[in-house]
Amino acid sequence: MRNTGFSPDWLDELKRKNDIVSVVSKYVQLQQRGNKFWGCCPFHREKTPSFTVDQYEGLFHCFGCKEGGDVISFIEKIESCDFHDAVVRLAEMAKMPIPEYSGDENVIKRKKDKDVILKILDLAKNHYHQNIYLTTAKPAQDYIKKRGFTRHELEDFEIGYSLNWNELIDFLTKQGFSKQQLLESGVAQQNDKGNLYDAMGGRLVFPILNSFGECIGFTARVLEKTDYAKYKNTAETLVFQKGKVVFGVHLLKKLKQEKGLNNIIVVEGQIDVLSMHRAGFKNTVACLGTALTSDHARELKKLSENIILCFDGDEAGTKATLRSIGVLQSAGCNVKIARLPKGVDPDELLKAEGQEGMQKILLSALGVIDYYICLGLEKFDISKPDEKGNFVNEIIEKLKQLQPIQQDPYLFKLRDLTQIPVDTLRRAIGTSIMPTFEKQEKPVLSERINGNKRAVRFILASLLHKKIFVNENIDYYKLLNEFTDVLQIIFSVVKVSSLFDLVDTNEQFWQDIIYFNFSEAKDNEKQYFDECVWTVVEDKLKDLKEKIMSDYKNSQSLDERKKLLIKAQNVDKKIRDKNIDDYLKSS
Repeated sequence: MRNTGFSPDWLDELKRKNDIVSVVSKYVQLQQRGNKFWGCCPFHREKTPSFTVDQYEGLFHCFGCKEGGDVISFIEKIESCDFHDAVVRLAEMAKMPIPEYSGDENVIKRKKDKDVILKILDLAKNHYHQNIYLTTAKPAQDYIKKRGFTRHELEDFEIGYSLNWNELIDFLTKQGFSKQQLLESGVAQQNDKGNLYDAMGGRLVFPILNSFGECIGFTARVLEKTDYAKYKNTAETLVFQKGKVVFGVHLLKKLKQEKGLNNIIVVEGQIDVLSMHRAGFKNTVACLGTALTSDHARELKKLSENIILCFDGDEAGTKATLRSIGVLQSAGCNVKIARLPKGVDPDELLKAEGQEGMQKILLSALGVIDYYICLGLEKFDISKPDEKGNFVNEIIEKLKQLQPIQQDPYLFKLRDLTQIPVDTLRRAIGTSIMPTFEKQEKPVLSERINGNKRAVRFILASLLHKKIFVNENIDYYKLLNEFTDVLQIIFSVVKVSSLFDLVDTNEQFWQDIIYFNFSEAKDNEKQYFDECVWTVVEDKLKDLKEKIMSDYKNSQSLDERKKLLIKAQNVDKKIRDKNIDDYLKSS
């Protein structure tokens, strides 16, 4: 039995109070078809929905990428958290008290350490934020006025201020936290003499919150000229990894749940995020002074597939854009690029042209190929034959990554720009100018039964899913005697989703029966089930006959050999008659 650290009864109640359709609907647009709900999978890129939610069984499953599970598994996958954290989130949604966790000792210790770190960070965040309104915080207040931040931004982003190198350390020490705990949380660092100091000392502090609104670290900016870096992030800790953090994601998630989210705007820094929010572009986030990673891309895609990159209008911004395009596309995102004027960042553009100016740039955001074309035209003088050829070659290489039907509009655009015939451009790509037709193959029908293993899986899946065609008169413990433990578990659960609290459902055996494809039996499910039962019985009878004949060959007694032959003949008769009487329940 699986040790989750929580009782199966409590987990069952948790799932009952968190209807899987309601939970999934917060992340995926679902439509009901029959007794199931369908939508586009949030875990891989698709246009035709293959993601299904079974409300009665409490399960989700994608027929495309094969992801599946119960409501706890869904939260684990969609929020990139572990089992315990997923349970905690669902308990909070259902307003259920959480019982004491009784799982693996290492997990318990890790959870306790994590809880302490989150408590320290939350206290530090609130303390920094209170400091911003003190008379001694004039440097921070002057900077805030200079940048035009309003009270709304200060409160929404809970911006704070570190008064000096020691004040926060003294405050947290008085709360009872040890030196080691402060170091592990990242709020403190240690000098050569072993004394602690505030890692964000003397800086304007931006709390970094995860999608659940928990403070997991800080990024801070110096307010006067110094010899050290302008921006500083919390060192990596148990709860903070810079390459996974999206600044402003908690507000993005809130926006999606309240109003919906058509797209996400990604800018370079926190100041730009604040400026965009102040101008009404609440769907804006940033990475933390690092290149956009696959983890960032997955985090964004959970909330929207449509991403607009709006990086600074300089060479570094262009390089960051080019790097980010591939990362986002690999994650299955639809990417557009909003091009700012040279040397201008979003904050500067908003100050110069206001919301209208930014809105105009966002509405004219370019598709990826159009962006490459624009960069190419800036790079090459296409009035010169050699540079024209280099320009076309660069764009052709990008077009090769597209499907032929997606290539055509750009081939005509290239023709208009370069006066090179479309047929010539097609040949450069390597596609035929003649229309092609895919061979339409007839669908291959599934085999009725693929041996004993397939038959056993079908019987177990039918029992688990409580199919109406199951023969209730059969003694399944006797029929499938090698699966006694499995049958006990199957007969003990009311819903399939309860299995996830009892066994390791990542094992292939359980995956096979939880997500069994019953469509192969749709023509006559009752007959198919009976055939599977007979397949198992027949194999057992054949094994029995083989044992009888082995005993016959080894026997030296004529009487015993006669008896064994009669037994073998009886077995043969049962096989011919398809007799399953031995496996029926006794009345």
